[in-house]
Parts: sequence; structure tokens; C-alpha cells
Amino acid sequence: MTLLAEEYDFVIGGDPDRDTIDLAVLDAATGGVHTHLAESADGAGYARILAWARRHAPGRRIWALEGTGSFAAGLSDVLAQAGEDVTEVGSLKRAPGAKNDRLDAIRAARSALACEHQSSPRARGLREAIRALTATREGVLVSRTKAINELKSLIVAAPEHLRATLRGLSLTKQLSCIEASTTTTTATAEHRVTVLTLQSITVRIRFLTGQLDELDSELGRLLRQHPAGPALLAQPGVGPVVAARLLLSWSHPGRVRNEAAFASLAGVAPLEASSGQRSRHRLNRGGDRALNRALHTVAITRLRCHPQSRAYEARRTLEGKTHRDIRRCLIG
Repeated sequence: MTLLAEEYDFVIGGDPDRDTIDLAVLDAATGGVHTHLAESADGAGYARILAWARRHAPGRRIWALEGTGSFAAGLSDVLAQAGEDVTEVGSLKRAPGAKNDRLDAIRAARSALACEHQSSPRARGLREAIRALTATREGVLVSRTKAINELKSLIVAAPEHLRATLRGLSLTKQLSCIEASTTTTTATAEHRVTVLTLQSITVRIRFLTGQLDELDSELGRLLRQHPAGPALLAQPGVGPVVAARLLLSWSHPGRVRNEAAFASLAGVAPLEASSGQRSRHRLNRGGDRALNRALHTVAITRLRCHPQSRAYEARRTLEGKTHRDIRRCLIG
């Protein structure tokens, strides 16, 4: 059987929603369902859930919860404070046939039973502060990029006498030039409104840029406070944003068992796809894709400016590896 079957007697699967959570107790050895509970997702409900689990799953038990960073965050915290073992279950794939919250709770437990590497829920505290800041930063960055694209589109379609003054300038100089633009009472409606809209978008870009600078400064401060932050930032190819992503996925010591489990979490562990006498592996499309993207960023940065990585690339190239293969080897 799986590792969970060797260590636990029961697995309690949980499918959380905003206001309720469905749970199912499964026998770890056989996968059979013992009982089911639907309860409110609040403090009183969590207390009743714990009492229910102690009655129906006595002894060695582990909770397999989906969404420990969102809908199941409250229950996960209560369980951790009570000394319960909790494992995080990734998003469940839509299975053919019937679907409801009770079946999803059972699927969560069976998914944990079938998984070779278990991941404990991500830590809160400083990690949660970094997560909230990173999520906000991503939203600001998307809005700023959209505003810049709007500005560029307006410049392209602007009257030629306006467009000529902005053509070929950097974004910073374009913003300054637009801010200094004025209109006269004799200006056409098209000229006046074009200047107005350009200045409106410029104000938005300035505001979002200021927000981004403020968030980046706070992110750097939080990373320096994290026990693993300074060491990560000292690594070649790892900047504040990548370091934050790595820390968010890794979370805390003990969340993943070993390096192989981390590779599986990041989706960089190759999957065997052998058949008959043909032995081969294929790319892993699963795992934490944000973490996978961060590792990819580190790899391409090192291949560009890290002497040891460039030497590795040269050596593997002589062995017949393609640039893509070499990059995958670095990531894995």
C-alpha cells in the first residue's frame, strides 16, 4: 500500500466551500468509506468537526484537504493547533460520472492515498504576508502593463502633430512630454480629447508605478526578515520576485519530504513513458506551475550570465544536447 496506509489508520478527505465543508472518513488500508459529514465552515463548525473525527476516526488519522490556502485555511489552522496531521491535496481533476461535494471529499482522501509524496499545508505568518504582497503586486503589474498598452495604442492613432512629438521616445520621456502638453481654445475636439485621454492614462501609469515601487520595497524587507530569504537572494539568477515564489511554494521545513518531493511539487520531475523495449521519459505538466515558471526564470538567467551554467551548457552541447534539453536539465 501507499505510505499513508503504512503510517495511518484513517484518512479524512475534505472538500471545502465558502460556507460549508464536506468530509469523508476512509480506511487507509482498504480505501473504504466509513462515514460522511457536512458542516459549517466557521469556528463552531470546526470544533464539531474535531469531535466527530475523534469519534469516527480514533487513533492514527490524517486530514487530506483541498484549498488549504483558501476555503480550507480556517480548518487547517484549527487542526494544526490541535496537533492533527494535515496533507494538502491539489486541485482534483473533474472525474466522469456523478459529482457532488460528498464524492469530492472521498476523491480528496483517495488522491492522498494514491500520492507518493505528501505536502503539508503552507505556513501562515510571514509567508502569508509575502503571499498577500506578491498577489497584490501581480495585480498592479497587470494593470500597469494594460495602461501602457492603452497609451501606446492612443499614440499610434493620435493626430500626426501630436504623434510626431512622441515618436521614438522612451516611455519615461513620453510620459513627461504628455504631462507638459497643453491645448488652446482653438484646438479641435480630436486634439483636445486626445491630449486629455493621454494625460489621464499617464496619471494612471504614474500611480501604478509608484504602487509597484512601494510593494517591491516592502517585498525586499519581508524577504530579508525570512530565515531563508537572504540565502536565496544570494543565489545567481534569483531576484526578489523569484525568491518570493520559491518561498511561497516551499513554505516551511518539513512541508516536503525530500528533493524528489520538491521536484514533483514543481513539476520538474520527468515522468516515465516507457513501452516494451523503448525506454523514455516525458515532461511533467503537473505540479505548481508558478513554481515551475520561477525555476525556469532562474535557469534562463543563469544560462545568460552565470559562468558555471554557461560552462555546463557548453559541455552538454558537445555531448549532443539541445539548448532546450540543457535548460530542462538545469531546472530538474
